[in-house]
Amino acid sequence: MKLSILMPVYNEEERIADALKQALAVDYPCEIELVVVDDGSRDGTGEVLDRADDARLRVITHQRNAGKGAAIKTAVDSAEGDYMVILDADLEYDPQDIPKLLDPVLDGRATVVYGNRTFGSHSAYSFWYVMGNKGVTMAANVLFNSYIGDLETCFKLMPVALYRSLDVRSRGFGMEAEVTGKLLRQRIRPYEVPISYRARGREEGKKITWKDGVEAIWILGRERARRRPAVSAAK
Repeated sequence: MKLSILMPVYNEEERIADALKQALAVDYPCEIELVVVDDGSRDGTGEVLDRADDARLRVITHQRNAGKGAAIKTAVDSAEGDYMVILDADLEYDPQDIPKLLDPVLDGRATVVYGNRTFGSHSAYSFWYVMGNKGVTMAANVLFNSYIGDLETCFKLMPVALYRSLDVRSRGFGMEAEVTGKLLRQRIRPYEVPISYRARGREEGKKITWKDGVEAIWILGRERARRRPAVSAAK
C-alpha cells in the first residue's frame, strides 16, 4: 500500500519548512509520497519549496490562488498512491497522528477514516469557531441520520479512487462538507479516531470564516436533496 499525503499551501512562508519536515519525519507503516500544491502564494512560500529536497516530495504550482478544494483536486489528479490523506501546512494538525488513521485500514476494519478533534481551551482559539464546527457537524448528522464527530477535520483518509469518484466541485473550504455529504449519501460512514489539534488565530493567518460555515450547511442540504445513484437491474 502507498499513501499519498496531499498538502495544499497558500502564503505559508513562515510554516511550510516545518510542515514539510514534520510530515517527512514520521515513521509511516507504508510507502508514502508528499504532494504539495502551492496555490498561488504571493509570499516566499515558493522559494522555500524550491529548496526542499526529498525523493518522496513533489511540488505542483498554481499560478493563481484557486482555493483549497481546487488545490486538493490538483493533488489528487497527480497522486500515485492507493490511499490519500489531506494535511494542511498550517501546523494545526500533527502528522504523527496519520499512522493512527492508517491502523483501521491496514487491519481491515475501515475504508474511510476521519481524525476526530477534541477541542479544549488550549486547542481552540475562539468559542464561536468551535460552535461553528459543531453546528456544521450537527447539520450533517441530522440531514443524513448519522453520528460523525467532526465533519470539518482536515484528516480525511480514503482510497484515492474513491475521492476521484466523488467528483468534488467545491473550490474552497466547502470541499470538506461536499466530501462528507457525498460519502454519507452513499451510506459510507467514516471510522473515526481521536487526534491532537492546535488552532491558530487570525493574527497567525487562519483563513476560514463564518461564511464558510454557512456555505458548508448549504452544500450539505444540496447533497441530501440529490438522489442516490440508481442501481442497474441485473439482466
